[in-house]
Amino acid sequence: MIVEIRTPDKLIFSKEVTMVQLPGTKGAFEILKNHAPIVSTLTKGKITLKEVNGENHVIDLPNGGLIESNKNKIIILME
Repeated sequence: MIVEIRTPDKLIFSKEVTMVQLPGTKGAFEILKNHAPIVSTLTKGKITLKEVNGENHVIDLPNGGLIESNKNKIIILME
């Protein structure tokens, strides 16, 4: 899956990953390959990503945001 994390000003992260964990406004959730299409709001918290090579990244989400996932492409918009 390709993940892009963006702010209004710049691209924060853009890599191929195998897993994304997110702080949803109605509870934390995880997206894996071939997940059903989803659009959701996010609350402040941490985004955890696991790259194809096994490397993990944790990105702070200080003010919440939005996520759209469709056909193994995930776009996260941070406030």
